[in-house]
Amino acid sequence: MTLPQAPESPEEPGRGVASRLRRVALDVTPLRISPAFRRLLIGDAVSVIGTQVTAVAVPIQVYDQTRSAAAVGLVGLSGLLPLIVFGLYGGAIADAVDRRKLVILTTIGQTVLSVVLLAQAVAGLHSTALLYAVIAVQAGLFSIDSPARSAFTPRLLPVHLLPAANALKQVEFNIGVTVGPLLAGALVAGPGYATAYGLDAVSFGASMWAVLTLPAMPPAGGGRKAGTASVLEGLAFLRTRPVLLMTFVVDLIAMVFAMPRALFPAIAQDVYGGGPQTAGALYSALAAGALLGALFGGWLGRIHRQGVAVLVAIVAWGVAIAAFGLTDLLWFGLLMLAAAGCADMISAVFRSSILQAAAPDEMRGRLGGVFIVVVAGGPRLGDGRAGLSAEVGGLEGAVVSGGVAVVVLTAACAAAVPRFRRYDVREPYA
Repeated sequence: MTLPQAPESPEEPGRGVASRLRRVALDVTPLRISPAFRRLLIGDAVSVIGTQVTAVAVPIQVYDQTRSAAAVGLVGLSGLLPLIVFGLYGGAIADAVDRRKLVILTTIGQTVLSVVLLAQAVAGLHSTALLYAVIAVQAGLFSIDSPARSAFTPRLLPVHLLPAANALKQVEFNIGVTVGPLLAGALVAGPGYATAYGLDAVSFGASMWAVLTLPAMPPAGGGRKAGTASVLEGLAFLRTRPVLLMTFVVDLIAMVFAMPRALFPAIAQDVYGGGPQTAGALYSALAAGALLGALFGGWLGRIHRQGVAVLVAIVAWGVAIAAFGLTDLLWFGLLMLAAAGCADMISAVFRSSILQAAAPDEMRGRLGGVFIVVVAGGPRLGDGRAGLSAEVGGLEGAVVSGGVAVVVLTAACAAAVPRFRRYDVREPYA
């Protein structure tokens, strides 16, 4: 299956390699035309590095304390319930208040939690329960913060630049997810956990600076009062939009069945004979592949049939994860994780673009809340599934079976919802 592309004009005489590279290179037009979007991207890039240092340091610390893959899987599951509850309600809040003010408050809260992690490391508490508790509260704040942030971009840019903007955000995010895990491995192996958590606390300053420079971001039409009725209204709207619904379903399939990150500390030690730095490399490889794909993602804006693009990308993710589970060669394992990361990046760009183009502004907070529940909750469920599956069927079985399940279930979804296969951004009714 190939990705359908928009018609292109015949190549002019004399256009060479440089011209072809420009056609696939990252489109930076959103950075040129919107200073606010540019500042937001820079601030978030710094913050993501710190956040990813913590995201890797915590499971490594849990594994140090317990020597259990299942206990590492519980790191993700500990934040699942707050993520679901506050993600849905947080989206309703984002459709009721000034989204800029809301993000300022959540950023302050996230900074405080990083300071708590720093304090427990300095005090040498060795409390796995405390780590789970902090992760749970972090998940709650994150799920309130993210729907509001997701509504910024379509207010700052025209709709035809949303794929380019989302590709740039993927670059920002994946630089952080590439550098952060490597940095986490080095810091944990060197100066220790306190330095890692301290870096995260400081990095939130960059995000705060970027948000403070934004204009006010009240929802269109004055907003809808937050509450259970507002949440249910958003879910009812989603049920009437099968294309939007399918963007969530297929991502859940990919993350729940084939996200292997909870197994990285165990795989690093038991399969590759390494330690924290090897685990950091495994975490980083997914993001490195996504980053490379985004840097050469200029072609993404020329894809009109974005539903097909999502399906192809998720099948590719499943195949790459299954191949990762079959090898004991570190270089090949890293290569397959990079390929999986690239596929996930392509899926994320198009799923975000479909949501932003097809959802009205007054619904973007609530649908953004559902998006965050799926995007962040799916990997957490995947952490739990992977950890428990490894206890039952071993590391290889947990990874390979998940990748195969993704391919089969995605094909079933493609057959069951033809409207998703036919979705065209030029007619963005979802």
